[in-house]
Amino acid sequence: MAQAHFNWMQLVPGVTHDNVHVATAAAVGTVLVVGAVAGRIALGSGPEAVLPASKFSLKGLYEMVVEFIVSIADMVIGEEQGRKFVPMFASIFFFVWFNNLIGLIPGMTPATDNLNTTFALGLFCFFMYNYYGIKEHGLHYVKQFMGPVLLLMPLMFVIEMISHLVRPLTLGLRLYGNIMADHTVISVFVGMFESMWFIPVPVIFYGMGIFVASMQAFVFTMLSMIYISLAISHDH
Repeated sequence: MAQAHFNWMQLVPGVTHDNVHVATAAAVGTVLVVGAVAGRIALGSGPEAVLPASKFSLKGLYEMVVEFIVSIADMVIGEEQGRKFVPMFASIFFFVWFNNLIGLIPGMTPATDNLNTTFALGLFCFFMYNYYGIKEHGLHYVKQFMGPVLLLMPLMFVIEMISHLVRPLTLGLRLYGNIMADHTVISVFVGMFESMWFIPVPVIFYGMGIFVASMQAFVFTMLSMIYISLAISHDH
């Protein structure tokens, strides 16, 4: 039986190899809450709060990320509807992104390379877009599952139900597979060259790891936006 790799989170009392992903997710969540409070303090109050940051700062960093999320939400959902979902999308993006990036720290394992975490994120998105779909359309939301042709409604309902039910699984599997593969590749190449002190090769793969971690957070957030956009759309 293969020996489990050491993880810094296992130094926390009660954390074992079996639940290290839970501790990592909780630690990332705590950091995000502290960061959110710090960001709110950095925002200031009154006229100062609406003025863009004049230099690189915590306020400027938050403004940049929020503007990015707002622009994507406007494009996918629309300015009128999309902006009310920005806090949720920003939370999803930051949670996935920070969890992905933490795996680049030697001795740390990202919570997102555990299927329990990624499937839970998929379920969250599944319940939220159906909730907002029902909130927007009421019982008429069910009509989205039946298609435009009366004769094909029973068949379309079955197909649409299957399509929707597999979304949490596909969201979770996509994120899990990409993050696990990314960090496995980095671990292998860093291990191959660490004894040679050949720095450029590990640096290249760490750069690739940052790119993959960021891209997967973006893809997960974008798919969440698309699902909510489809759920609340009136073009059915």
